Amino acid sequence: MLYTTVTPAQKRERFRELLADPQIAQFPGAFTPLSTKLIQEQGFEGVYISGGVLANELGLPDIGLTTLTEVATRAGQIARSTDLPCLVDADTGFGEPMNVARTVQELEDAGLAGCHIEDQFNPKRCGHLDGKNVVDTATATQRILAAVAARRDPNFVIMARTDIRGVEGFDAAVNRAKALADAGADVIFPEAMADLSEFERMASALDVPVLANMTEFGKSELFTTRQLQDAGVSMVIYPVSLERQAMGAMERLLTTIREDGTQQAQVETMLTRKRLYELVDYTGYNQFDSGVFNFEVPGAPNA
Repeated sequence: MLYTTVTPAQKRERFRELLADPQIAQFPGAFTPLSTKLIQEQGFEGVYISGGVLANELGLPDIGLTTLTEVATRAGQIARSTDLPCLVDADTGFGEPMNVARTVQELEDAGLAGCHIEDQFNPKRCGHLDGKNVVDTATATQRILAAVAARRDPNFVIMARTDIRGVEGFDAAVNRAKALADAGADVIFPEAMADLSEFERMASALDVPVLANMTEFGKSELFTTRQLQDAGVSMVIYPVSLERQAMGAMERLLTTIREDGTQQAQVETMLTRKRLYELVDYTGYNQFDSGVFNFEVPGAPNA
């Protein structure tokens, strides 16, 4: 009831265990605190919080317009609604190395289990769009060095994302990934790999875990967890899937209301009132209220 009973420190320990496990970990992307209930109930290992999704929630494109405060606040709301470890997209770290250091500590305080920091310029672009620009290796590694130095909980995962594959090719991506790992990155997130063999070659070239981004409509084919695990990938995210599915359903409902004058034709596809109350534990809250606040004082007038 209320939020999670698992502390941020325990979630970070769990995240470390998942990364060390030979079984691939799946982190669907949550776009609301409530959506974490479904992710946890389905038995997934963790929750991913996409910077693009957080921007979209504000009605903005994913080009670096959100602030650290906005991301930390919303990510914290999502993280405290689940027992699962949550990984958040910290874009480029929201500034220079000192800003990156502050970002890590703000996200630690918000209860996140880890974050990833990328090597794009600001303003940035979605990782699966063309026309990206990346910083030089020295700047990219400085961001990771600052993040690692600022970390107070050694179990907080510092992940480095590199977008250089789409700019300078795969070999450059491997070299950049090695430099980022040497700078202290716990995990490498190589964005927009062209095929499964590139994931395999990337994982083979590194001594740290590799993350795969299985986003729809992107540069990479939507590989199965078995394919990715066989290629040496340790973790997979589905960053925008829930938001896309939900927004598609909303659009269909609004069209029905506009055209039919009623939502009746879409009611059978909706989450029922009973199911919604189950997800938010309505009964548990009611029992708590009844047991704690709604009581009689023995001996009091009118008792």
